[in-house]
Amino acid sequence: MSHLRRIGVITGAALLLTATATACSAGRTTVGSLSFRAQDGPVEVTYLNTPVQGCHRIGLPRGAAHVDNNTLVDVILYRTPECQKTDKAGGVYVPTSTSDVTAPGSLPWRSFSVVH
Repeated sequence: MSHLRRIGVITGAALLLTATATACSAGRTTVGSLSFRAQDGPVEVTYLNTPVQGCHRIGLPRGAAHVDNNTLVDVILYRTPECQKTDKAGGVYVPTSTSDVTAPGSLPWRSFSVVH
């Protein structure tokens, strides 16, 4: 096998492995429900089988103060709408099958990402 052909085979194999690793979580979901509730009322929004990739905004106008993670994966909650950590607003880790509540007077959660 010539030197150029070996390089082509090695490059092709590397690209295939990269594509396979990237596609590994494509199409996967949280399998279960994430329920968010506002601090000042009974308004609740529930996400079912959310994609594991990306940042997801919490669809409550004033953000969420309560969360119930009834999925098979852990999530991270953020006080910013774009899943960003700041000096005053770090991420909060919520393991699978648990709940969490914000401290009185703290900022509400605005977005979440999935740990995968």
